[in-house]
Amino acid sequence: MNHSHLKVASSKLLPFPVAAICSLAVTLACVSCNRTPATPTEAAARLSSIRVDLQHGGPVILRTGTAEFEVLPSGYVQASLLKDGSKLSLDEPRLGSPADSDYVVHDKKEIHFILDFGQAKVSEATGKLGRGKHIEIPAHPLGPSGTGIQRTLQIEAYDDFPNVLLTSVDYKNTGNADFRIDRAVEQQHRFNSHAPTGAAYDMWSYHGSSYEWGKDDVVKLSRSFSQPNRMGEVVKGGYGGGIPVVAFWNASAGEAIGHVETLPLTLSIPAKVEADGRVTASIDIPTNLALKPGETYSTPRSFVSVYAGDFYEPLRMWSSILQKEGWEITKPSSEAYNVSWCGWGYEFNVTPAQMLGTVPKLKELGIKWATLDDRWFDTYGDWNPRKETFPGDSIKNMTEDFHKQGMLAQLWWLPLGVEDGQGKWESHKYRVSDVVKEHPDWLILDKNGRHGRITRDLAALCPAVPEVQAYYQHLTEKFIRDWGFDGSKLDNIYSVPACYNPAHHHRSPQDSVNAVADVYKTIFQTSRALKPQSVTQSCPCGTPPSLAWLPYMDQAVTADPVGDAQVRPRIKVYKALLGPGSAVYGDHVELTAMTRLGKDWSEHGDDFASTIGAGGVVGTKFVWPDRCCSPRRRKSTGRSGLAFTTTRCFPKARSSTCTYTVTIRPKPTPSRKAATCTTLFLRRRTTRHGRAKWNCAD
Repeated sequence: MNHSHLKVASSKLLPFPVAAICSLAVTLACVSCNRTPATPTEAAARLSSIRVDLQHGGPVILRTGTAEFEVLPSGYVQASLLKDGSKLSLDEPRLGSPADSDYVVHDKKEIHFILDFGQAKVSEATGKLGRGKHIEIPAHPLGPSGTGIQRTLQIEAYDDFPNVLLTSVDYKNTGNADFRIDRAVEQQHRFNSHAPTGAAYDMWSYHGSSYEWGKDDVVKLSRSFSQPNRMGEVVKGGYGGGIPVVAFWNASAGEAIGHVETLPLTLSIPAKVEADGRVTASIDIPTNLALKPGETYSTPRSFVSVYAGDFYEPLRMWSSILQKEGWEITKPSSEAYNVSWCGWGYEFNVTPAQMLGTVPKLKELGIKWATLDDRWFDTYGDWNPRKETFPGDSIKNMTEDFHKQGMLAQLWWLPLGVEDGQGKWESHKYRVSDVVKEHPDWLILDKNGRHGRITRDLAALCPAVPEVQAYYQHLTEKFIRDWGFDGSKLDNIYSVPACYNPAHHHRSPQDSVNAVADVYKTIFQTSRALKPQSVTQSCPCGTPPSLAWLPYMDQAVTADPVGDAQVRPRIKVYKALLGPGSAVYGDHVELTAMTRLGKDWSEHGDDFASTIGAGGVVGTKFVWPDRCCSPRRRKSTGRSGLAFTTTRCFPKARSSTCTYTVTIRPKPTPSRKAATCTTLFLRRRTTRHGRAKWNCAD
């Protein structure tokens, strides 16, 4: 729960500096007397051009030059696009049952409301979004009798955002006892494509949640479609964060809903194709609070928008609103647009010699950036060089050697994750990192006092703790200033759990989630201060990004795309969010063609066009010289009792795919002798987790 939305209202509470306020009021009155009155033309210029039609029994209609928003007597908010003389809408309110767009769940029961249009108030809106209209409509519960809760619907529409309607709801406890709100629901909508032919769900959709690796963000709806779209706090698998927008569209019109708070609030925007083929979507807020008499709970500001086109329009509008509200998008470093090579082709055990061995080929191809990827370090959290592969000062010497060749170097790391000896990951056996030994009080704890978990089954430091933020400033200084790196590749970054650590004295467990932005801001600003042309790259592997850290980077990433079909729309998503001039890394070109092999993938892409055509930054992870060129013998015994030995290899230049000739002999047993050799080819592939697998190849 975000306590910033909890207000206390009581007629007995008076502000203490009454004399000062009265004096200020008199002063302002005198100043206004001496001010030259505004001319009618100036006064008219400050008024909104949005028209409001308010009927005593409802509805209330707001009309802009391009859209119409209608609050029906039922409380349902219907949005329509005004285009070529037509009014186009996907909304189809349900008939014969409560259809209001906003309600609460109290003691596991839904409480719906009836709007009192006769008491509605219309005024000019003021604020960061410019000129507009503000409407306030009170409501009383539909039942049961004696329910001590009063609702007020707040509506905002702005001239500069003619296709967007903002709403929020105030719930005030008017009773004499505590009133529990389990959940609050906003922007409940029921959509129908209204296509002449086809099903009601015959629409495309965008879902901004980060909840499963490799999931498509842009989806053609199907009969069985259902997605929870949880936002904010970490979710199962270590993902989380997300962009709180869900959008639907067809060839004629589209609608989107979401919230416009600049914090990564923990809520969900579930979307589902119902049994009747209609599509339902809403914003579901797990409030879990008890309002004392006189207290008011205000929901986050949510929106509904209408548009023509695909997901680009609502994401662009959403980003524009957040930027007006103080969300600052930084211009990327000029270096963020240069082609980049990543050492991940060498996987977990990369060495300085392998990294530097690519320099001749990088220079030949005009590639300026080299990224030292995963597993160069000893433990998550401490981030010291791994002695087996980077002994002594070899990591610092490596960056110096890159610089001598006129190249720049980037370092992979994962903020906030720490080893606590409890989790496990395939790269290495976890131990207890030194930072955890020295500062166990920095850890996020769950409700039961256990260490909260994030991606890769790591424990997490709480970003709301000032000492943790200072620690990440220190780490950034070590990487950029002391070791000489020119930027960071922040990978597998999503969100963190809510924190219940009593040592942190949080106002709310949500504080840890909200403070994620502070750590990434620290990393970004520290890098920029040390090297103005540094590049901070942020990768939420396999999922959409988080609004928490989105403003604090130079380069976005398409984030482990599963083929070119994900590269193009993901670049377009970032262009909508960050602007057409944003730097979006298309990730390794090898990922543009992938084949599913069990739970893993074979990567064999060379589609540079999908990145370049969408305005992205090209990247690759080839190995050079190809390590397959060094023949080596390996002998193993498979489950089938076949002994196999690598006898020769055929190099595949500029590729992480190696072809080996393998001789296989049935393993001798008492009942059979060794048979004649059978030769076949195995093709080496890299899984998304970095392990080498071998598969039969033609």
